[in-house]
Amino acid sequence: MEKRPISDLMETTMHKMRELVDANTIIGEPITTADGITLIPVSKVSLGFAGGGSDLSQKQEGKGSGFGGGTGAGVNISPIAFVVANGKEVDIMYITPPEMTTLDRVVEKVPEVIDKVTDFLSNMDTDKEKDAE
Repeated sequence: MEKRPISDLMETTMHKMRELVDANTIIGEPITTADGITLIPVSKVSLGFAGGGSDLSQKQEGKGSGFGGGTGAGVNISPIAFVVANGKEVDIMYITPPEMTTLDRVVEKVPEVIDKVTDFLSNMDTDKEKDAE
């Protein structure tokens, strides 16, 4: 297959995007504070890429190849959270609240509901024992 000028343009653009975005862009370098807490930054990366070209035949000799083309790319890097480790536990501290669906909210509330039901049932058992005495 014959190599076209658009291939070179796209190759160069993709190479530059790889230089901008790697795993360290998403999960940053750990930062350790004086009191031993480790913070690891987490970012959201969005990419966009477009390219196109045209290879026109030239009727007159000496007019060049007749190629026209271009590529473009955009990168958006947004910090979203820090992973916080203090030696005993690890937690996520969001910079902005995470987008949640209804299902996410329900799943988040399950432990709280279980605790309330357990407390309610324990209180019922205690009340029954008091009534029996």
